[in-house]
Amino acid sequence: MSVQERKQRERAVRERLIVATARELAEQQGWDAVTTRRLAERIEYSQPVLYSHFRGKREIIGAVALEGAAEMAAALRAATSAADGPRTRVTALARTYLDFAERNPAVYDAMFQLDGGLAFANEDTPQPLKDAFAALLETLGEVAGDGVHPALFTEVFWAALHGLATLTRAGRLPPGDAERRVELLVDRLAMV
Repeated sequence: MSVQERKQRERAVRERLIVATARELAEQQGWDAVTTRRLAERIEYSQPVLYSHFRGKREIIGAVALEGAAEMAAALRAATSAADGPRTRVTALARTYLDFAERNPAVYDAMFQLDGGLAFANEDTPQPLKDAFAALLETLGEVAGDGVHPALFTEVFWAALHGLATLTRAGRLPPGDAERRVELLVDRLAMV
């Protein structure tokens, strides 16, 4: 292994450490607790080293969002591939999405609430975000219905899921009806 390859590998390891530490700190204490100073202290590197990887918190949030998008896509695909039939797949997708949002609130915020400097819904959209949307589209496209554009239907269904995730987390919806909401969403919106 050349010196340059070793340095690149070490750089990648440091970058993963920064992202993992930011994510851990955000999940424990919220994104307000994530500062470059605290991250530098926790990873035991100087702030200039941290800035050599990320220009600031915004880019770190973006990195966490991309990691979260890849994890969500994998979870959605695993859940839907294990399900049999369109209704079961859509229900599994909805439950998995909402479970991901509940189990990973800081990551979910990085993905959809905070400014991570990421472009959505255009050519500059990073691949992990496109892949997360594709994971939704793969299942929802098959139940969009005649004359309904599959991507448009997926956007509307995703918006409903996001609304449920956000309102539930904010305590705006009674927690006891979570399963009924999923069933209603699947029955009425996906009509499967």
